[in-house]
Amino acid sequence: MHPAASIIVFTTLSGLGYGLAVVLGLGFLGPSLLSSKIAYVLSLTLIGVGLLSSLLHLGNPQRAWRALSQWRSSWLSREGVMAIATFVPLTLSTTLAIFANRHDTVLGLITAFGSLVTVYCTSMIYASLKTVDCWHTKLTPLCFLLFSLAGGFLLASAIAGGNALVVELLALLFVLLALVAKMVWRKHAATRQPRSTPESATGLGFIGKVRLFERPHALDNYLTREMGFRVARKHAAKLWVVAFVCGAILPILALLLSVAIGSGLSAQLILCAGILAHLLGILVERWLFFAEARHAVMNYY
Repeated sequence: MHPAASIIVFTTLSGLGYGLAVVLGLGFLGPSLLSSKIAYVLSLTLIGVGLLSSLLHLGNPQRAWRALSQWRSSWLSREGVMAIATFVPLTLSTTLAIFANRHDTVLGLITAFGSLVTVYCTSMIYASLKTVDCWHTKLTPLCFLLFSLAGGFLLASAIAGGNALVVELLALLFVLLALVAKMVWRKHAATRQPRSTPESATGLGFIGKVRLFERPHALDNYLTREMGFRVARKHAAKLWVVAFVCGAILPILALLLSVAIGSGLSAQLILCAGILAHLLGILVERWLFFAEARHAVMNYY
C-alpha cells in the first residue's frame, strides 16, 4: 500500500496525543503544576494537528463532514465522531486545569475512555479490511492501543521531569508490552498464508500455478499507485531495526536511566531524548505498516 505522509503523521501524532489524554484524564499529573497545564495544551495540539493532517489525504477535504453520517457501518466515520466527541471533554478539562487548577474526575474518565475508543476506531479502519491480510487481525488494534498508551505515558514522564515515578513505571510497562505485541504482529504477518492468491482470484487454480501474462492496464492508474507500492525486503529489514531500536529500546533505556537518576534536569533531558527517539521509531513503524501491506487486488497486477 502507498504510505501517504498525511496518514502516517495523523496516526502517529493523534495516537501520541490521545495517549497523553488518557494519562491526564486518569489524574496522574496534578492540575496545579505548570507541567500539567503544558501537557493538556500539548495533548490538544497533537490531536488537532493529527486530525488536520488526515484531511490532506482526502480528495475533497471540504466535504469531510459527510463522512460523519456513516457511523453505523464505517469505522472511518466512527473515528471522526469519536474524535469530535472526545475533543469536547478534553477541552473542558484543559480549561479547568489552566484557569481553576482543578481536575474533574468524571470529565477525566470520559476523556480517557473516549481517547481509547477513538484510537481503537482508527485501528479498525485497517483491521477490518479482509483484503489486506497482515492488517486483518486482532493484533492490529492491540498494537495501536499499546503504542498510544506507551507514547502517552512516556511523554507525560518527560513533561513531569522524572517527578512522577508511577508514570515512568507505567510508561516502561506499556513500551515493553507494545514491543512484544508488535513483534508478534510482525511474525504473524510474515508467516500468515494469504487468503487471496492469483489462483483463487482468477479461478484457475485447478489447472496449476497461475502467473501474470500481461498487465490489465498499459499505464499506471489509481490501483497501481495506491495499492501497488513495494519496498525491497532488505531495506524493510533495516527499517524494522530502526523502528524497534528507536521506538522501544532507546525509550526503555531512557526510562531506566531516569528512574535510576531520579528527578532533576538530567532525568528530564534523558526522557526528552527518549520521546524523540520513540516518535522517530513510530513514524518508521507506521511507514512500514503501509509500505509492506499487500492488497488482494494486486493479484491481478
